[in-house]
Amino acid sequence: MGPGWRGAEGTLRKRTEEGWWYLLVTLLLLCGFRRAHTQTDDGKSVYFWETGPWGRCMGSDCGPGGSQSRAVWCAHVDGWTTLHTNCDQGQRPSNQRNCFRVCDWHKDLYDWKLGAWNACVPVSARTFGAPRLFTCSGGEEGIQTREVGCILKSDESPAEDAICEYFEPKPRLEQACLIPCPQDCVVSEYSPWTSCSKTCGTGLRNRVRSVLVPPLFGGAFCPNLTEFQSCKPGPCTGPEGMYSLRVGQWSPCALPPTRTARQVKRRKGKGQGLRERTGVKDPETRELIQKKRTRNRLNRQESPFWDIQVGYQTRDVVCIHRNGSAVGRWLCTPRDLPLTIQSCVLPKDCQTTDWAEWSPCSKTCLDPESPGGNRTRSRQVLQFPVGEGVACPPMEDTESCEPQGDGVPPCATYTWRTTEWSDCRVDSLLSQQDRRRSNLTGLCGGGLQTREVYCVQANAELLKYLNDLKEKDKAGQTQRQQKPSVPPLLSITFQITVSRPVENKLCRGPIPNRSQLCQIPCPTDCQVSPWGAWGPCTFENCNDQAAKKGFKLRRRQITNEPTGGPGNCPHLVEAVPCDEPSCFDWQLVSLDQCVPDEEEQCGTGTQLAQVRCVNSNGEEVDRNLCSSSPALGPVPCEVPCSRDCVMSDWTVWSTCSQTCSSKTVEGKQMRTRSILAYNAGEGGALCPNSSALQEVRNCNEHACTVYHWQTGPWGMCTEDPSSSSINSSLTVQSGGGQGPCSTGVQTRKVICVRVNVGQVPPKKCPDGPRPTTMRSCQLPCKKDCIVTPFSDWTSCPVTCDAAGIAAKRKQSRKRLVIQMPSNGGQDCPELLEEEKDCEVPKTCPGFRWKTHKWRKCQLVPWFLRQDTPGAQETCGPGLQTRAVSCRQLDGTQADITECLKFAKSMPAITQRCQLPCQDDCQLTNWSKFSSCTADCVGVRTRKRALIGRSKKKDKCKNTQMYPLSETQYCPCDKYNAQPVGNWSDCILPEGDRVESDLGLKVQGDIKECGQGYRYQAMVCYDQDNRLVETSRCNSHGYIEEACIIPCPSDCKLSEWSNWSRCSKSCGSGVKVRSKWLREKPYNGGRPCPKLDHINQVYEVVPCQSDCNQYVWVAEPWSVWKVSNVDLKENCGEGVQTRKVRCMLNTIDGPSESVEDYLCDPEEMPLGARESRLPCPEDCVLNDWGSWSRCSLPCTRTNNRLRTAYTLRPPSVGRQCPESSDKEPCSLNLNCFNYFYNITDWSTCQLSPNAVCGSGIKTRMLDCVRSDGKSVDMKFCEELKLEKKWQMNISCVVECPVNCQLSEWSGWSECSQTCGLEGKMWRQRSVVQPSQGDGRPCPSQMEQWKPCPVRPCYRWQYSSWSECRVESVVCGHGTRYRNLSCSVSDGSGDGDGSLVEEELCSSLELAVDGDKQITLKEACTLPCPGECYLMEWSDWSSCVNICVKGAGVGFGSVQVRSRAVLAQEPENLQLCPDQAWESQPCIGGECYEYKWVSANRQNSTTRPLIWCQRSDGLNVTGGCPPINPPVDNSSCDPPCLMPKSFCSEAGACMCEEGFTEVLSSTGQLDQCAPIPVLEIPTAGDKKGDVKTSRAINPTQPSTIQPGRTGRTWYLQPYGPDGKLKMWVYGVAAGAFVLLIFIVSMIYLACKKPKRPQRQRQQNNRLKPLTLAYDGDTDM
Repeated sequence: MGPGWRGAEGTLRKRTEEGWWYLLVTLLLLCGFRRAHTQTDDGKSVYFWETGPWGRCMGSDCGPGGSQSRAVWCAHVDGWTTLHTNCDQGQRPSNQRNCFRVCDWHKDLYDWKLGAWNACVPVSARTFGAPRLFTCSGGEEGIQTREVGCILKSDESPAEDAICEYFEPKPRLEQACLIPCPQDCVVSEYSPWTSCSKTCGTGLRNRVRSVLVPPLFGGAFCPNLTEFQSCKPGPCTGPEGMYSLRVGQWSPCALPPTRTARQVKRRKGKGQGLRERTGVKDPETRELIQKKRTRNRLNRQESPFWDIQVGYQTRDVVCIHRNGSAVGRWLCTPRDLPLTIQSCVLPKDCQTTDWAEWSPCSKTCLDPESPGGNRTRSRQVLQFPVGEGVACPPMEDTESCEPQGDGVPPCATYTWRTTEWSDCRVDSLLSQQDRRRSNLTGLCGGGLQTREVYCVQANAELLKYLNDLKEKDKAGQTQRQQKPSVPPLLSITFQITVSRPVENKLCRGPIPNRSQLCQIPCPTDCQVSPWGAWGPCTFENCNDQAAKKGFKLRRRQITNEPTGGPGNCPHLVEAVPCDEPSCFDWQLVSLDQCVPDEEEQCGTGTQLAQVRCVNSNGEEVDRNLCSSSPALGPVPCEVPCSRDCVMSDWTVWSTCSQTCSSKTVEGKQMRTRSILAYNAGEGGALCPNSSALQEVRNCNEHACTVYHWQTGPWGMCTEDPSSSSINSSLTVQSGGGQGPCSTGVQTRKVICVRVNVGQVPPKKCPDGPRPTTMRSCQLPCKKDCIVTPFSDWTSCPVTCDAAGIAAKRKQSRKRLVIQMPSNGGQDCPELLEEEKDCEVPKTCPGFRWKTHKWRKCQLVPWFLRQDTPGAQETCGPGLQTRAVSCRQLDGTQADITECLKFAKSMPAITQRCQLPCQDDCQLTNWSKFSSCTADCVGVRTRKRALIGRSKKKDKCKNTQMYPLSETQYCPCDKYNAQPVGNWSDCILPEGDRVESDLGLKVQGDIKECGQGYRYQAMVCYDQDNRLVETSRCNSHGYIEEACIIPCPSDCKLSEWSNWSRCSKSCGSGVKVRSKWLREKPYNGGRPCPKLDHINQVYEVVPCQSDCNQYVWVAEPWSVWKVSNVDLKENCGEGVQTRKVRCMLNTIDGPSESVEDYLCDPEEMPLGARESRLPCPEDCVLNDWGSWSRCSLPCTRTNNRLRTAYTLRPPSVGRQCPESSDKEPCSLNLNCFNYFYNITDWSTCQLSPNAVCGSGIKTRMLDCVRSDGKSVDMKFCEELKLEKKWQMNISCVVECPVNCQLSEWSGWSECSQTCGLEGKMWRQRSVVQPSQGDGRPCPSQMEQWKPCPVRPCYRWQYSSWSECRVESVVCGHGTRYRNLSCSVSDGSGDGDGSLVEEELCSSLELAVDGDKQITLKEACTLPCPGECYLMEWSDWSSCVNICVKGAGVGFGSVQVRSRAVLAQEPENLQLCPDQAWESQPCIGGECYEYKWVSANRQNSTTRPLIWCQRSDGLNVTGGCPPINPPVDNSSCDPPCLMPKSFCSEAGACMCEEGFTEVLSSTGQLDQCAPIPVLEIPTAGDKKGDVKTSRAINPTQPSTIQPGRTGRTWYLQPYGPDGKLKMWVYGVAAGAFVLLIFIVSMIYLACKKPKRPQRQRQQNNRLKPLTLAYDGDTDM
């Protein structure tokens, strides 16, 4: 390159500084190298093809027929896009390809297949470069991978990943893992030294240790478990025993050679034709004949499953020197040689057939919700294992399955059904609250109704229908194209309503309510108004006035319509017979003013009467109807002259004193008048005397014979015979409906009754108001009883007693009534439950092994044992066999496989035996012990006797060696009983009710309290403190103690008091009634309502009082009492008085006096008045009339008036006073506005016969005056004010429903089959939660009681015996253990006590679940001087291999080991290798290991250091290595801190990268890491390390052994902790250098301007980032 190199941007100018030139040249070379690297090999093209991602697979069909495209464009090496023509068209990638179009239904066909995770690979092994050295603390991070691919489920063939990714993201291919650190072997401390192996001479002492944790994950191997030490107890006084007999192992069992082979051998030995023919056969021949006979008999009895062949086995007996070498047998001390040949059973392995075909799946229907089924396959035994042969594998194999195929029917589904609700009953609700009220009649309101809930198969008919179709298909009766006919579907619909009940446990899901609140409408009583006044005497029928008989009637109205119509009301009309009836009469309305005759000013005159024509009901009618009666003429009257006496007008007639008249009682009424002015002394008309001021007349003169019609109750609604043919078509209607089916009639009795007498002839009563005796009614539909079909018969489980006799049981079935009959429907069947005896099987199901007699004892063949001592006799140890067969419990033959399944373990078929020799003593077996007359009294004996030639042998008569009788004391069994455990819950005596399997219903009154019993278990021990059956202590297993469950007592209130009087006499007030507390609730009784401070609860309701109920009645004014002195004139100022009384107002007027406070005091008339009595010739006016009403609105511009008229004109010259008076209208004084006022709602009012349920809230409407006073409603009604309020609304008083519980379930099985702590439980559930103020549910929903204590029997092994090698010192022998029966209390404490084996006879022969019983095993008794392996140690405690604190575990393990024991120093080279074995375990402890040090007692010695486990156990192995271990002994105390070591100066120092932190005593406390800046060298591969550790700054920075490369460490901080100055300088220089380098790279690598091409302007390349090549998917 020259100095004037030109680029696209122009020419770089020449620089004067030579250093800059070198830098620029270097940069340009780098840039040019980058360009050259991106070019092709020929250096010509700088363009290449770029592709985008593939688009979505498109296509019309699902599957492999889709296509997808992608963008393809040409790009420059610098990254910008160019034309396609610049790139090589031959290398252009494809922009379209075929693909698999995924649809939603592919989800069921494809899925991800996940491979297994590979082994965990360290992360360091996956990085480049050499692995780093590190100290393992807990574990090393690693990564494990797996293969994941998309497959087709049907054949697991691979598919494109894109198919599965459409539905679910691809599962991860890698995951982090942890590689555990190597775990060194950890061993325990040494045991104490053993005693010396010799009593004299030179021997060995041993001490051993055991393995606690095996070496894992490449940890260090276990050290020696044995340490030897020579010992010399003393010199030997005589020769040491140098030789001993060693017995070898028995050879494998083999069959003796056949007879033919032996004869060939014998002929070879004796020569041909030298056979001796003697009459007496040799012992071998006799034995062969006997053996053949035995074999024939065996073959007759043997089962084909056993092939028992008796063979023989031998062993060697060698004389051994102490050094282990074999020597001549004669060197060993002469003694009886052990047996070297014995009979044995030739081992045969178990042989089975091949697996049979799988059975059909136990699940035969289709339902993904229900659990899957199982299918099984089995194989048969061809040959049972004999001798030491391999045991049989499992004979059955089971796997889960689902039914396959198209025709699998759906599974049966079950659902809850209910019967109809029972009638609503209030008494069941009342009895929960107050039993005294439950027998009341006419109850209404809220009640309870119940129903039964039962379980049915929901799709039974559907399955039956499908099954029928399948059967028809099989028979070829139905074409497959034919549609199912309608009738089966109809039958399904019908049968669903009356399905067969099944067991309740088959139904799942919530149980429907079995009780609910209901409402009995309370009848509304008829309310009538008071009687009206008697009407006039009228004809019974005004249209027929021929009869002379008439009636006076009085009536009353219905104010509250009753339930059932007005027919339930009392009579509304009463009649009294009368004479001179008339239908129409004149009624006086008023009298006009008195007019004097002959136009005089005063004197007599007449008054015209204003009348109207009225009918008998007082209604105005046409005047012509009264034409038959004479009208009232003018009434004579008198106008007083100026000097006459002036009288007031007569008052109205008072109320009649009687409602009727009799001979002794007459009705009277009275009227009065008063003197207004006295006459003049002379010439004037005199005032009458006082008697003339009052008039009396008779009234209600009719007799007291009152008649009325009386009605009886309506009868039953019966069919109307006249309309039965018309309505017959209506009676056919689907059952169960409550609607009317036809029209019927009801009748009632109507009689005429005379009051206080009784029934009289109907003619006495008027016909007009006679009630009807017949009415139409609606007949309810008949409802037949509906019952379910009978359920299936209950199961008959077969139970057998000890003798194999099946117990008799019963089975039952029932049906439920789901609709009760009503309205004359068909009655229910009487038989709802059936019972029958179960079929008792002839034989109880069960199998047992039957053993046959032991065969003759078989000895080793004579030709094999003829060289042994005593070979001439056929005696010695042998083997005998027996046959075993399978029987049913009744003794009949059964297949052997049945006993393998259901019987106990098979009895032994071989046993050792002994044929007595001639010198042996033969005795019978021991007899049974004689019986004891009583426990603890006397002795019992057993005997045996000598048999055969033994009777004559002297040695056999030695009773010391061969006792013929044994005596022992009679057993003294003493038992004591004592209680154990806690007292149970208090349990009430159980009734006869048992929770039914079919149907659930609300039980009646279940006794929940009262006297019960609680139980405590009794335990019985014998004199050896062993647990025995409680019957031994004459106990039934419990102590009973009476207890009391307190009954809940509800809150008790008194009855309601009477209603108080309405608080207002006019308008709306309130009335109150109350209850008071009689008894508080306790023991969970029903709570009280909210009470006040005096324990009362009130009910306040509004009430209305008629404002005219009580009225003031004023008597006439008294005579004037003149107070001036002008007595002659008898006029002037004076006073008048009168009586004013408060009286009860009735329809006939005021009747009787009442207390004055009942009348409105504001309305009380004046009782006295002062005025001027007119003098003679003065003008006299009558009393003022009433004020006129003020017109509304009330303003003072309006006036009200009152007037009077002249009774006596004045004389000449005198004037009358004003006859009119007025006053302004003033609001709330004499003028009032009126409006309605509505009261608050009352509390919910129930019928008197209801306790809860629907009621009514009421409120009252008042007419209120503008001053706030309630007045009569007529004032508001006259104004026609709007009434827009609803006065009554319905309401509900919540019914207090007590909590209803189910029956107690049956007692559960005992929680333990034996022992002291067994418990039985029973539960109940809430059927109906409490509502309102009902009694809450009790908290005890389950109860327990102890189970009877039963001893826990089990089979257990005794300890292994010592290794027995007969009478020889050493060699291969046998050790034994016994199987015994033990008893315990089930608590797990202790091993239990041994008892008679008969008590375990019912148990399976197994020890801790292991059925393989091993009572003997081979063992080795070491010979003197032999080096041998000890027995296995016990299993160590379970240890968890874990990372402490990280919560990471690698499983738990336990280990056992065998150490070596040596006896002779010379034989140490012959010792076997030590051994250990491990096994996984569960729940191990996570331990830590640490170094522990302590000074010896002697301060001059070095300190002790050992490794200790976190549970305090001293161990070897497991602790971290001490670095360096050689020099650590020179430091005191030793350097035990992590990252520490002992220096040459004897002080503890920290490793490189850590600094020392000293304690207050100057000793090393810890090694802390030093944060430094690490500059990696070229050879260092750790350029991305973020946290580093420095070497010890006090050490020289030479390369340590095992360290690669070199690292410089620059300390950026000074001793004062501040940054050093050079750090700032380096940072500034680095920043400037970085800016310069970036600028140069930009200039050197900048794109040159492209040359202008000779094209038109619009053909220039546009700076696009992506060129469009015509593909549709861009």
